[in-house]
Amino acid sequence: MRPILFLAAALAFAPPAAARDTLDRVVVLMRHGVRAPITGEAPADTKVTGTWPAWPVAPEFLTPHGAAAIAQLARYDRRWLSAKACPTPGSVRIRTNTAERTIATGRAYADALAPGCTLPVDHNPAGRIDPLFEPLRAGATAFDADKAVAAITTFTGGVDALTARHADAIRALDRVLGCGLPAGCSTPGPATLQPSRDGRGVDFTGPIRATSGTAQVILLQYAEGMPMPQVGFGRADAATIRRIGALHAALFDVFTRSPYMAAHQAGPLGAHMLATLTAARAPRIEMLVGHDTNVTALGAALGVDLDAPGFARNDVAPGGALVLKRWRGRKGPYVTASYRAQPLEAIRSGAATVVETPLALPGCAMRCPLDRFDRLLRARLAPVVAG
Repeated sequence: MRPILFLAAALAFAPPAAARDTLDRVVVLMRHGVRAPITGEAPADTKVTGTWPAWPVAPEFLTPHGAAAIAQLARYDRRWLSAKACPTPGSVRIRTNTAERTIATGRAYADALAPGCTLPVDHNPAGRIDPLFEPLRAGATAFDADKAVAAITTFTGGVDALTARHADAIRALDRVLGCGLPAGCSTPGPATLQPSRDGRGVDFTGPIRATSGTAQVILLQYAEGMPMPQVGFGRADAATIRRIGALHAALFDVFTRSPYMAAHQAGPLGAHMLATLTAARAPRIEMLVGHDTNVTALGAALGVDLDAPGFARNDVAPGGALVLKRWRGRKGPYVTASYRAQPLEAIRSGAATVVETPLALPGCAMRCPLDRFDRLLRARLAPVVAG
């Protein structure tokens, strides 16, 4: 078998790299692909006019359509490989969380990245929390729920202010749900934010919490390619889906995007990715498959916003990924960052379109020397505690 070689020029956009620089390592954090709704994601007491459509798989599972979209992303990413032979052992590492949708996404990605090569997909056994992807549940950092509530309140201006900022999107969702009630179609009660009882998270209630999952379910119907009469009860077009997607993105203002939450939610993953980027020997490609919370937390720690066609800002696309590339330059190694995703229309139609957007890192711009990138990101991450 031939070793994997990497092409700096084989990208869909002009990379912020000098012509003679060489891409020698890629570390990717990707959200799983299109899945069936999670049970209760659209709250059971949500009032609608119409019938929720059936899905082809069990709740939370990756759909076949979602797997096909992930394969399109893998074929795009395969341009990082200049050889057609199977990758040399250890040169590609794929690790996922333990949920079926992440494991199935990893498998779909591996099979399309290197067809016929049966790349391994690593993950913890069922029932064992992976601190990379679920650091708060795992107690992987010295998380303080009271400090988290204070930090989220400062970041958002308070949960009532957060609700008020998204009043128009809530009204747009009510029009899609079509219940026609003056009080709206969700019955969320007051907005509250408090430490969780076990101290390993925060409990959030209210209009954003109640509507965010419903908005995501409608987006997933569209991404799945369901007939338009089934998408949002026939009352949601692409523009409306993007508008109400701001409700799902607002959830991350609470759970991942304040500096404190980003530091703890991205702490273990960020440290792991830095270790891969800085190690003398490491896989040439590492793909980490998790959830939108993981991607938004790392994006916040990096100080960037995530935009893709058809999606609200910071509402991570199924298969959307933060891509960190290590280059060898004349003045030493450096890192570039990008957000790689399919437009919503491409996911829906099955098109091969992929958009990769270069990201300017605050404090370092487009090409960040590796040692400076390591210092900047590490300073924004909560240390991992010994377990």
